[in-house]
This record gives sequence, C-alpha cells and structure tokens, in this order.
Amino acid sequence: MVSETVTMSRASRLFGLSLGYFMVLLDTTVLTVALPDLRASLGGGVAGLQWAVTGYTVTFAALLPTAGAVSDRFGAHRVFAAGVVAFGLVSLLSAAAPNLAVLVVLRAVLGAAGALCLPSSLAIITRLYPVPAERGRALGTWAAITGCALAAGPVAGGLLVSAGGWRAVFLVNVPVALLSLVLVRDIRVPATGRAIDWWAQLMACAFLAVLTDAVVDRRVVSAIAAAVLAMVMVVVERRSAAPAVPGAVIAEPGVRRGLIAGAAVNFALSGGLFVLTLSLQRHLGPVATGLAFLPLTLPTAFNPLVTGRLVARYGPRPPVLAGLTLLTLGCLAATPVPWLGMLLIGFGVSFSLPALVTGVVQAAPEGAAGVASGLLNAVRQVGATLGVAVMGGLAAGTAFAVAAALCLVAGLILAIGGRIDRPDRRRCCPAKTDEPVIAPSTTTAP
Repeated sequence: MVSETVTMSRASRLFGLSLGYFMVLLDTTVLTVALPDLRASLGGGVAGLQWAVTGYTVTFAALLPTAGAVSDRFGAHRVFAAGVVAFGLVSLLSAAAPNLAVLVVLRAVLGAAGALCLPSSLAIITRLYPVPAERGRALGTWAAITGCALAAGPVAGGLLVSAGGWRAVFLVNVPVALLSLVLVRDIRVPATGRAIDWWAQLMACAFLAVLTDAVVDRRVVSAIAAAVLAMVMVVVERRSAAPAVPGAVIAEPGVRRGLIAGAAVNFALSGGLFVLTLSLQRHLGPVATGLAFLPLTLPTAFNPLVTGRLVARYGPRPPVLAGLTLLTLGCLAATPVPWLGMLLIGFGVSFSLPALVTGVVQAAPEGAAGVASGLLNAVRQVGATLGVAVMGGLAAGTAFAVAAALCLVAGLILAIGGRIDRPDRRRCCPAKTDEPVIAPSTTTAP
C-alpha cells in the first residue's frame, strides 16, 4: 500500500514537472501558427517575425547552462518554481504587448524564465528515479508529455488565433503554470552550492544575440562582433574558477556527440516548422494549417514512450541513430511530399530527443546532471535559432536540403564515434546522494 502510494506520488510529481516544460515548449509551437496574425496586427517583415521566434530561443539557449548551475546551487525545486511563476506572469504581459518591439523583449524574458524550468525539472527527475531503468522510462514519459506540446501547439494555436487572435496563445500558459505548481509543491532537492560565472553567461547571451542578428539580417558587422565575442568567451571560460561549462562535462566524448546530434535535430525541427508555416498559410487558414501539421506533431505525443523503453533496454544510441536517419529522409521528402516528410520528421524527433537527454545526463560526471542537461538544451536551442534564421532565408527545397545534410553528418559522427552514455552508469545504481528529499505530505504518508 505504501509502495503504491509512493509510486502514485512520484507519478503526479513527474506530471507536474512535465507540465512545466510542456508550457515552455508550447510557447514556441503555438506562436508559429500565430505568425501571420501577429504580422497583420503589429506589422513587421519576415525578419521581425524571425526575431519574435528567436528572441525567445536566444535567451533560452544562452541561459540554459547558467540555469543548470543555478539549479544545482540553490536547489532544483526552488529554481523550477521560480521559473514557472515567472513564465506565467510574463505570458500575461506578452498578451498585452502594444507593438512588435515590446513583444520581442518580453519573448526574451520568457526565454529566461523557460531556461529556469528545463534543467531543474531534469535534475529533479534524476533524483526522483535513482534506478537507471526507471529513470529511462520516466524520461520517456516526460518527453511524451512535453512532446504533446508539439502535437497540440499548431492545432491549439490555430484554434486560439481564430477565436481571439495571437494574444490568446500566451494566455493558455497561465492555467498550465498554476497546475504545475500545485503538483510539485512538496518536492525538496538539496542544493550543492555550485559557483556561477555571471560574466561568462552575459557574454554567451551577447554572442548568441549578435550571431542571430548576423544570420537573420545578414550583417557583416554583427558576424565580426560574434566572432570576437566567441573568442573572448573562450578566454573568460578558461580563466574562470567556476566556468559556465565545466571542462569535465565537455571532456566526456558521449556528451560531445550528444550535443552535435541535439543541435542538428532542433535545426531541422524549428527551421522546418517556420518554413512550412509560412508556406502553408499562403493557401490555408490558421486552423487548417494546424491540422496540416498533425503528421509531424502526433508522433511526438506517443512515440517518446516507446523510445523510453528502447533506451532502458538498449541504451540511447540506437534510438538516436534511428531518429537522425528518419530526420534526414524526412527533410529530403518535405518539399516533394510534405505529409510524408512531416511524418518522418515527427518520428525522427521523437526517437532522438528523449534518448539524447538520457544519454547526456548519464554520460555527465557525478553531480553535473543539471549543467549537462542545461548544456544539451542550450545547444539544441542554438540549433533551433540558427534553423529559423538560416532556413527562413532560403527557398523551401534548399532549406530542407541543408537540414538533411546536417542530420546526416550528425548521424555519421554518432555511428562512427560510438555510444553516448557511459555503460557503467546505465547498469549501476547511483549513490544515495542522488536520492530526492521530499517534504512530508498527505500524499506520501502511509
């Protein structure tokens, strides 16, 4: 009886943690379908729409490593709650944005709030499920629930835009945030006191911002500034006593291979969504466009559960290889046969991403799960930002050919290089220090 109660309690907490990232991911996909209405309401060209999307992903990507370190230092439960509260409040402000410039700024703040939610939720799951096989299944469930945001986003976005315009897509975050907070209210995770290098993070934000500006607006000055900032950032990181990205994390070969694959997956996914949305809405309304995305989004709602079981049994490498292969084929098919291309991309994403999360977290050094997961998702969001910026400026056929080439290269690197995770970690249980500390409540009492 006690065991069943604890299991149910863990399941409810897992659902609450998943809802937090569901909300963060939904904010990207739901806005994609709203872009034409947003343009009609606030004005702006394609570059302005790209910034409405990338303003979110730039700060999200830049702050994820910091958010992982903040999670480890101050306690994942506190950071997750703060991120969810901030996301709900800023979503309300975004719904009232008077012009595109204000909306882009608020989207950047939303990205910062979303960054707090992701690594903290993964760090909590790692502690809630100390047995690797259970953790793999839990991460599969987490990915399935968050993947529902991809499935629900275009359809929900179309319905919301039809009913209340683009502003309605931000209001949906508020009830989701409240439910997530209720479900995770009694989780407690001990803090590690990890130091944080704020200067390195500031430069990471500046680097990604000018890099995006260079790609979106094709400015040579921004490209030069991005190169200079990248070099300065490397110097600062090497001299820092508390680097944003610890060398021990990058030194793991499995982590490096996972980062390359994650960037390629999100480049193809986010860039493809942007290109297809603008293409489809030349002929279809917002609701019809959302429904047209179902071949891509539906696999992300159920296939991560299958992926979680595959990871628990075979490790993360086979599902990631399968996913990258499907993504390559899907990008090649997206222009001549859109529905087939979207279906293959949907299965490719839902095979790759849950397995990548598990592999990188397991490959990370002890005590660095938050930093490793934050780094993975930062690199993924860099890929997403560049995907929108690069593919949005190309013809559809060329754009998807570029995405297919990147996925193919990432797959070859993984196929030749070897596994992502560390097999000793996958077979063995972690130390007791990884166990969660949960406040007493009526749900866990015998």
